[in-house]
Amino acid sequence: MLARECRPVYAEATMTASDIARNDWVDRLLPSAARPYARLMRLDRPIGTWLLLLPCWWGLALGWQATGKALPVLDLLWLYVLFSVGATVMRGAGCTINDLWDREFDRKVARTMDRPIASGAISVKQAFAFLGLQLGAGLLILLQLNETCWLLGVLVLLLVVTYPLFKRITYWPQFVLGLTFNWGALMGWAAVTGDIQLANSVLYLAGIVWTLGYDTIYAHQDKEDDVLIGVKSSALALGARTVPFLWIVYPLTLAGIAASGALIGLGWPFYLVLAAAGAQLVWQIRTIDIDDPKGCLLRFQSNRYFGWIVTLAILAG
Repeated sequence: MLARECRPVYAEATMTASDIARNDWVDRLLPSAARPYARLMRLDRPIGTWLLLLPCWWGLALGWQATGKALPVLDLLWLYVLFSVGATVMRGAGCTINDLWDREFDRKVARTMDRPIASGAISVKQAFAFLGLQLGAGLLILLQLNETCWLLGVLVLLLVVTYPLFKRITYWPQFVLGLTFNWGALMGWAAVTGDIQLANSVLYLAGIVWTLGYDTIYAHQDKEDDVLIGVKSSALALGARTVPFLWIVYPLTLAGIAASGALIGLGWPFYLVLAAAGAQLVWQIRTIDIDDPKGCLLRFQSNRYFGWIVTLAILAG
């Protein structure tokens, strides 16, 4: 999911299968030299940034509530800004790492062969240099936080660097993606409270289970071509059992989020708004057609709405 945003088509197809849009804001607004780097970061496809950022927002809101709103609102808003910029930068770094690992795969698939590294628009050497700049920017943001966040920020790099390898060796790379993408639930809380506790750990686990659901939906777009190029996914492992699987992981997601709120004593507005988030997940399950790539993409992308509602629920608690 770090690197895939629409259904792939194998290299025998026409180049119109490329997942890079043309004449979008990147082409219209950015100088030509900057465009390949913007596309390498997936700035033109922000859904991945949202899914990385939203658990950060959850953790910040939960930590703020847990401390009795002791942190001034302006300071909380500043943390939201820092995490938003940080998620954008680190999602870009993750995409760069992913494309470095996958450049040989990308050259075999019409959907991805136009990507900057695979196409040669950015050399491997240039990609590593750009990765260094992104990681440097991420470090500057990390240094604005406390020492607990420093430790967490260093530890997550191991997941960021190794995630692309897991789709080669396991049918459950979505689990590793969940470990990576929901790390912000730990960091957001720690940025407010300075520590790690049970409530945000439960929130982190709920986020991992959520990712198993939404990225399995996402992976159904790619299942035919994943078989052709030897890439594994939970969509291939589950097949027709995907909907029953969603009926397990999505309720567990809601239960985990609800439990994290209960552990810090959130009030009834939290559960009321969380019920609306649950309705969004039920809509995904009841309307999903795993053989409809466009429909799978739409439901995958709709998880940003779920994440926004959960953020509102915690703040309302």
